[in-house]
Amino acid sequence: MAAMNPEDDNMADNTARRTVTLGSQPGQTDPLDLPLREVNPDANLEEFTTETRTGNIIKPIKSRATGQMEDWKLVTFKIDDKENPKNWSKAYKWWCTMVVAWTCFVVAFSSSVITADLEGVSATFGVSEEVSLLTITVFVIGFGVGPMAFAPMSEMLGRRPVYAGTLLLAVVFVIPCAVAKNIGTLIVCRAIDGIAFSAPMTLVGGTLADLWRNEERGVPMAAFSAAPFVGPAIGPLAGGFLGDAAGWRWLYWIQLILAGVAWALITFTVPETYAPTLLRKRAKKLRKETNDEKYVTEQELDKRPLGERLKIFLIRPFQLLFMEPIVLLISIYMSVLYGLLYMFFVAYPIIYQKGKGYSAGITGLMFIPLALGVFMSAWCAPFVNKHYLKLSAKYNGKPPAEMRLIPMMASCWFIPIGLFIFAWTSYRDVHWIGPAIGGWPVGFGFIFLYNSANNYLVDTYQHQAASALAAKTFLRSMWGAAVVLFTNQMYDRLNYQWASTLLAFIALACCAIPYVFYFKGESIRRHSHFAYNEDEENTKAAEIEKSSH
Repeated sequence: MAAMNPEDDNMADNTARRTVTLGSQPGQTDPLDLPLREVNPDANLEEFTTETRTGNIIKPIKSRATGQMEDWKLVTFKIDDKENPKNWSKAYKWWCTMVVAWTCFVVAFSSSVITADLEGVSATFGVSEEVSLLTITVFVIGFGVGPMAFAPMSEMLGRRPVYAGTLLLAVVFVIPCAVAKNIGTLIVCRAIDGIAFSAPMTLVGGTLADLWRNEERGVPMAAFSAAPFVGPAIGPLAGGFLGDAAGWRWLYWIQLILAGVAWALITFTVPETYAPTLLRKRAKKLRKETNDEKYVTEQELDKRPLGERLKIFLIRPFQLLFMEPIVLLISIYMSVLYGLLYMFFVAYPIIYQKGKGYSAGITGLMFIPLALGVFMSAWCAPFVNKHYLKLSAKYNGKPPAEMRLIPMMASCWFIPIGLFIFAWTSYRDVHWIGPAIGGWPVGFGFIFLYNSANNYLVDTYQHQAASALAAKTFLRSMWGAAVVLFTNQMYDRLNYQWASTLLAFIALACCAIPYVFYFKGESIRRHSHFAYNEDEENTKAAEIEKSSH
């Protein structure tokens, strides 16, 4: 490809440029789809959000060597570029979506399936039930630790190497779990699996942002949203019968089979989707073909120093967690819900196996209403997205972040309702369907709450969104890991009814959080040091543009 004349290129840019709608708000870019933590603040990242006729945008930069202005060619996708994942056929985009959704299902399934036969582990190794529960705890801790490394790795290397490498590691370390000769081996390998399995859960939201434009994303997001919540519901169901029939080791062999399939599918059928990585490879190819070193991307041109990047990757999430009330309270709410999900894995066997004398397989069937609630809320998700787009149109495409809280304000009540039903139908002589029915509203509320929380954090923090989500993931995983260790004792001391009632009251108290932020969130954001402020960002952009000329 011959180098273009800068004047011709600029003219082409002005007449043949198409902005790609990537983000959560129409006409805006998705912060999770951009390498914001990788580049300096003065990088405008236009090449990642624009398709041009020529395939590059001219950017004048003052040379550090000569002190003169030099024109660099920021490599872009061309208009209707077939290498742009957003321009792939819908059938292929759906295939990629279902593969990553399946992978998330397998990860969530693996976290819960072992709860069906913890007694078998205790009997085999001669340890207490609390020690057996550590196999869940260390796995969930991995969910909180892994994203701190894998999210920045995906920004530097791309999605595909991280998917393939971590899933392969996870598959390998399931094998020692299945053949473990002592409890130490089992716990250590489960910890490694938890860290490795956290990568797909971390990257899948970005993958969908890579593939789908905003107006197309409602249904794919619904398909993905169901997977992490259906997995924990199906895990005890399948694991109960499998554990009864073949023993606890087969609960790990089934993980190996499912994870092996997921690794093969994602490694050999899903190509790289991250636009900055694709454009970086294209720029390297153009430099080689044209012998012109001016073909670059923002990541190559304005990369932050390593120390600054490490600070953002490792310290920024904790700064947001402890200095931003929005991040802290939303993270606490999501932690309560996540802990509740893992408490259920222990509470259902308490109610049905200890209380009613059911087998592990029959107890697993009681999770079906929970799974149905998740499916039904996923089915409703596209309608919620359409409602948001209508609200967005009223605000000329720039609605306040608090509009994301409307589904949360409506669905938060389902969680305490389900818990109250679960609590006061859990007597030994009450029909089995009572506590099972209580799982339906809980499952129905989960997806709306999680999606609203994630979208609110992304819209509120924009350039800091990845760090805000990392903070939430870390806190919720630590809490989810802890709750399984004291759930048995809580039900023994408070009894079945009051233990679940305590959880219901905590969930009820959390219902105030979305309402507080709906009415006061704008003023909180105004005084925040980290929240996105469009006026401030536009002022900074204007100053940078002025200084560059």
